[in-house]
Amino acid sequence: MNEHQTSITVRFNEVDSYEVAWHGHYVVWMEIGRNALAGRFGLDARQLGELGYLAPVIDLQLKYRRPARYNEELRICTLARRSETATLEFRCRITADDGTVCASGRTIHALTDRNGTLQYRLPAVIAERLEHLFTWQETP
Repeated sequence: MNEHQTSITVRFNEVDSYEVAWHGHYVVWMEIGRNALAGRFGLDARQLGELGYLAPVIDLQLKYRRPARYNEELRICTLARRSETATLEFRCRITADDGTVCASGRTIHALTDRNGTLQYRLPAVIAERLEHLFTWQETP
């Protein structure tokens, strides 16, 4: 299974007084990975907006396993998950260079139009783009 990988380096402004990455930055790093993967298939926040849709986060789960430190290179591994509803779900794993998992989590996004009306079915254009993403992920 393919997963999208994005590399980042922990910047000085991202560490706290304990000299580890502040916990809130992990959510930002998850977003970086999610938008990089989604953008490859026309589904990042800007691209959805151009289609007339929004995808606000309705659920966020994050488990911290090992602190990241200043100047450490991290790999953000992101996958999309199939859903029975008109939502988008992304799984994320943030690992250090040695493969140690620093954090893992997921986000679930509702799909609305620009007026905030919840979509109960995926619009055809979004369903088609998601299918391309899933096909890419499932390709050995």
